[in-house]
Amino acid sequence: MNQQGVRRTADQAPVPAPDAAAGRAGSGLGTAEAWSGAGCSSAGVVWGVCEDGGGAPYRTVACSDGRAYRCSCPSRRSPCRHVRGLLLLWAADPSALPSGAALPDWAARWLEGLHAGPGTAGGTAAAGAGGAEGTGVRGPSDVRAAQRRAAARAARVTAGVEELQQRLSDLLREGLSSAEHAGAELWEETARRMVDAQAPGLAGRARELAVIPGSGPGWPVRLLEESALTHLLDRAWLTVDRLPDPLAATVRTRVGLPVRAEGPAVRDRWLVLCQYDTSDGRLTTRRIWLYGEGSGRTALLLSFGAAGRAPELALPVGAVLDAEVTPYPGSGRLRGELGRQFAAPAPAEAPPPGGTAGDALDAYGLALRQDPWLDSWPVTLRDAIPAPTGGGGWQLADADGAAALPLSRAAVSRQGLWRLAALSGGAPVTVFGECGHRGFTPLAAWGPDAPGPVALT
Repeated sequence: MNQQGVRRTADQAPVPAPDAAAGRAGSGLGTAEAWSGAGCSSAGVVWGVCEDGGGAPYRTVACSDGRAYRCSCPSRRSPCRHVRGLLLLWAADPSALPSGAALPDWAARWLEGLHAGPGTAGGTAAAGAGGAEGTGVRGPSDVRAAQRRAAARAARVTAGVEELQQRLSDLLREGLSSAEHAGAELWEETARRMVDAQAPGLAGRARELAVIPGSGPGWPVRLLEESALTHLLDRAWLTVDRLPDPLAATVRTRVGLPVRAEGPAVRDRWLVLCQYDTSDGRLTTRRIWLYGEGSGRTALLLSFGAAGRAPELALPVGAVLDAEVTPYPGSGRLRGELGRQFAAPAPAEAPPPGGTAGDALDAYGLALRQDPWLDSWPVTLRDAIPAPTGGGGWQLADADGAAALPLSRAAVSRQGLWRLAALSGGAPVTVFGECGHRGFTPLAAWGPDAPGPVALT
């Protein structure tokens, strides 16, 4: 089973199995639990170590599109079950392979040989005896086969979108009140079918719809809002080929298709603003926010770990990195992949520049024009004062009293709120956080006399 609890079929890997038995064996290795030290790079290379059968672990590396691969196992089949399992895991859930990790030496040597071409160590090897241990470079026919598989996946996603549309139509026809009595199982079944359709982003939206009914006062309004956004995403997918390139990339990402970071890389002095983890019971997601002191850009690094396992990428909060960050495609281009670091992390000298509460709302509004499914946008508030609003609510108000942002319910329930109040003591502070339709969630704060941030997560 994969992390979503759904077994993938053999035709969903980027490379075909040499026979039915190999296809079944490869499917059994297409899970995050079968691999350790796994990762992926912006160059489209995936790798991992598989302890299969109790013997020595096998090292597997491949191009994510399956055009070339190598495994240290002794299998005479090409591709072997380890190559297929790794690529099946990538095709089903790219987030299971942490991005931003350094390429292992053994994988780097293979990649160098691949670039060097045939006749060099680690370069092209013919499929045949021991072919799985060679490179397995594929020809034009294999490229066409990969294109056919991509088209087949798009067709599966479209079928899933149409099914989800029907589910939303049923909800509106029966009335929103019916959702509270129907329970979550119907939406959970819909989510599983979206996973089968290779649209994990839609599966996540279905699960979000499942937990809204009965979740507190105003839940019918929230259910209608989320249903409308899901409908908008469905319609956008059905017309994705006619959308502008940045918006089309955003739609593909929101649906759950795998994307890779693409250049040019931005070298800057990146201030590590904050780092925090979230878990949905299936996957642990680590979010690291960076601010480029020279470019003025804010970047988000994501890394992932299986349930109960911390992601590998970790950075010192409050430090400055002289490094390259390569952005991912999509509107806003916030997400990036950490590349080469040119020096050891250094202490920060000052917090990032910030704006007012009004500036934060303007920034979020502009971002929504490019990505209607955006939950929040990163902003820094300067001279902000935390204060209670009555009824258990809190807000961050401008020092001059011109405007204020209500804090999200999640922020009010965190202990970080009290750290923020203690740091402020009624005086203005600099606060970095995420501004969205649920309110402002503070993640880090700087006091007037401290260059380093106080974590609020």
